[in-house]
Amino acid sequence: MSHTYTNLLIHYVFSTKNRRRLITPEIEERLYPFMAAIARDNGMAPVMAGGTADHVHLLVTVSSTLSVSKGVQLIKGGSSKFVNEIFTGPERFQWQSGYGAFSVSISHREDTIRYIQNQEAHHRKMTFQEEFIAILKKHGLEYDERYVWD
Repeated sequence: MSHTYTNLLIHYVFSTKNRRRLITPEIEERLYPFMAAIARDNGMAPVMAGGTADHVHLLVTVSSTLSVSKGVQLIKGGSSKFVNEIFTGPERFQWQSGYGAFSVSISHREDTIRYIQNQEAHHRKMTFQEEFIAILKKHGLEYDERYVWD
């Protein structure tokens, strides 16, 4: 085959450091478009971004030349720098050191988009911690809860 064809749809999930509720509506309004721009500038195709005051969900298509870990590193690093430069507050904006990255089948793309769009309603019933553990279990991932919440 002379060409490479990929469709690597990744659902990233990560929280603010210590799950601090730092993503205000004012920040959120500019944060998600900025994250999408970082993704585009680095060979990813942003599909959907959403979340709440303490975490984000990003659905992106990752290029075959970019690792999943490098993609999230670029998005987290660039976006935290952006927030700290544009929005000054009593505390420094930081993301947690870890993240979740989950492959999404093209047949579940629209369901994942709806899930991300409905984060505010979803979190009236479930905390971020409960949600993240449920995602880990859904994907069959083993974890030690002592090390999930850095």
